[in-house]
Amino acid sequence: MYERIVVPTDGSACASAAVEHATDIAQQYDASLHLLSVVDSRNISHGSPAVSPAQIESTLQEQAEGVVSEAADEAASEGLTVQTEVITGIPDTAIIDYAEENDLDLIVMGTHGRTGLHRYLLGSVTERTVRQSPVPVLTIRNAEE
Repeated sequence: MYERIVVPTDGSACASAAVEHATDIAQQYDASLHLLSVVDSRNISHGSPAVSPAQIESTLQEQAEGVVSEAADEAASEGLTVQTEVITGIPDTAIIDYAEENDLDLIVMGTHGRTGLHRYLLGSVTERTVRQSPVPVLTIRNAEE
């Protein structure tokens, strides 16, 4: 049923919960696990004038690589085949494009469970991904919230 699963992660508790669930699913179906982190391109130019956008992007890329590397180590210790990727773009669009380009079967994402005005003002990468993805999306709410 599932051969290739992707988990977008930013290192948050919600994303970590999604990685745990995706690891369990991948073990059950003997699927490979793709761990993806998207550096939001909209955040790159919003820094101090003393710091160039290239420096900001480089720093964000390094942080994202650390996040996927840590998650990959955990998943690999469970005997899974793991791929990692860090890309720059608009998160929901980049996640969907990555899933389509890599012929993935399932996207597993964490969600904060925001409601009301907070959700309206901030939006939700998970919600936009669910609405736009041609690939099934499993959302995981962090139990600690």
